[in-house]
Amino acid sequence: MNTLDCNISNIKIDPAYRLAAKRSVDHTTIVRVGHIKIGASALTIMAGPCAVESKKQLLETAKSVERFGGQILRGGAFKPRTSPYSFRGLEEEGLKYLKLAGLEAGMPIVTEVMDTRQVGLVGAYADMLQIGSRNMSNFPLLMEAGLSQKPILLKRGMNATIEEFVMAAEYILSRGNDQVVLCERGIRTFETAYRNTLDLNAVPMLKSMTHLPVIVDPSHGTGHRWMVAPMAKAAIAAGADGLLTEVHYRPEEALCDGAQSLSPEEFQKLMEELKVLAPSVGRKVGKDEGILKN
Repeated sequence: MNTLDCNISNIKIDPAYRLAAKRSVDHTTIVRVGHIKIGASALTIMAGPCAVESKKQLLETAKSVERFGGQILRGGAFKPRTSPYSFRGLEEEGLKYLKLAGLEAGMPIVTEVMDTRQVGLVGAYADMLQIGSRNMSNFPLLMEAGLSQKPILLKRGMNATIEEFVMAAEYILSRGNDQVVLCERGIRTFETAYRNTLDLNAVPMLKSMTHLPVIVDPSHGTGHRWMVAPMAKAAIAAGADGLLTEVHYRPEEALCDGAQSLSPEEFQKLMEELKVLAPSVGRKVGKDEGILKN
């Protein structure tokens, strides 16, 4: 081996996702959403209905989420639906209800943005912008969301590889916004017994590759209410920094994804179970955890 070969072998080539790449064991980004920190020792629980359906529905659900330990209120004002005839959200009216519910419950809110033309509107109401599975590869939207300087919740595409997922985050980071949270929400496989295959392998893999916080959505990952709690606990055991769960004050009446939405009582039970589990993996959970002190 000549000198040139030796020198070349010692050169470390940066990955294509140079901004998202983890540089050291303790290289971790803390994402701040309102008064909540994501990626620290405390778990972050985002919960709420799949879709904002009415003021009463959202306010009642928000009260339960806050009472039982949720820290960030989720809810869709704009909904991407497979059928154009399905309920697709209340749009700006829904954003107003979200803002009101967040203020009354004392929680920041996260909601989906589906188009570059919506970024300004949604950003005027929301504390965090969600980019859903269907839009993970909508590169103009990723860049526009990055320019907004709002914290971004980026969901993995249902057919995306891990590298494609991280590269999507790179688009946001390349616009000067490092406040990105990755969300594993299940991938589409040959299996039909549940809605998606929740890829919990992704949690330790992503945390080894990137410095970004990683959370898991067991609601979309399974599609079955009874599966949400066991997969939520498995996600925390795998190293997730938090959860994104669907909670509805009356799941049987939900206009969207009622079959995978927890009732307030089921959410309360899950939070109690997480309080037992969290310390075993060096984490804490509760509405008073993960709060910025200044």
